[in-house]
Amino acid sequence: MSILIIVFGLLMLLAGMSLITNPEFIIRVLRENADKLWLHIGAVVVRLLLGALLIYQASVSKFPVTVEVIGWIAIFAAIVFTIIGRNNFKHLISRAFSLVEPFGRIGGVLAICFGSFLIYAFV
Repeated sequence: MSILIIVFGLLMLLAGMSLITNPEFIIRVLRENADKLWLHIGAVVVRLLLGALLIYQASVSKFPVTVEVIGWIAIFAAIVFTIIGRNNFKHLISRAFSLVEPFGRIGGVLAICFGSFLIYAFV
């Protein structure tokens, strides 16, 4: 199961590198799909799965308390995304893009840090 978390960490690293090198591409793809149902469902499902995996595997990580807290935060975010509904999710995403667009590269650095932390915690 830890391998899934490591794979997610690697994907976060790649996403972060993409945001650093070409933030416009990732933001454009997400903005074009912001009104699609799959983005909302994907945001909820990925957070639920990642949160459950982190909580379940926290004891085998190098930072069990931190990993478990991150897992609970991910599950809480998934619940919030579910409760707010589709229209509010679309508004949240569009608002987030307007705030994030100038800081895409900083988001890339944060994604690289988070992905690196996950890999380090479980290797």
